[in-house]
Amino acid sequence: MKRSTIIWLVVLAVIVLSIIGIIRSGIRVYNNMVTKREAVTSQWGNVQTQYQRRMDLIPNFVNTVKGAANFEQTTLTQVIEARAKATSINIDPKNLTAESLKQFQAAQGEVSSALARLMVVVERYPELKATQNFRDLQVELEGTENRIAVERKKFNDIALDYNTYIKKFPQVILSGMFGFSEKPYFEAAQGADKAPEVKF
Repeated sequence: MKRSTIIWLVVLAVIVLSIIGIIRSGIRVYNNMVTKREAVTSQWGNVQTQYQRRMDLIPNFVNTVKGAANFEQTTLTQVIEARAKATSINIDPKNLTAESLKQFQAAQGEVSSALARLMVVVERYPELKATQNFRDLQVELEGTENRIAVERKKFNDIALDYNTYIKKFPQVILSGMFGFSEKPYFEAAQGADKAPEVKF
């Protein structure tokens, strides 16, 4: 064999091995992006589960309040309407956008606000607060609110990991080619950065 033929075979082998290495690396990057995107989707399911838990508790809570006192109907109606609006917003985690998350978060914020108003009104009814059923439901709702906060934080952490990964080089090239888009984050409620003013 001629020396030039051997050199060309070596060059060809190096090129083929380099191409195989690039393809293997691309496959690994793609699979990592899929894994991280699925982690975001899974955590979104955990967030929705906790919000659904709260939605399931609200009718029992409203009925307990309604049955135990001649209650302000406006407050109960606000809670029921906020719950209905929040349950009507369904988000496909594969198409989670900043706009859809903002809409979801606003509806859930209305539920939180309506429940907070309900709790303030309940303070005027000591006989209601004394019932075991009310206390049990109140504890369940408080626990659910804590679970929601935990799952939202986990979602933000997982979305941050995913977003950071797809923006790094060389992933940024493949993420654009294969449609891996940035996931939005839960944001703090407006005014949450200011401490409440307490007056005596």
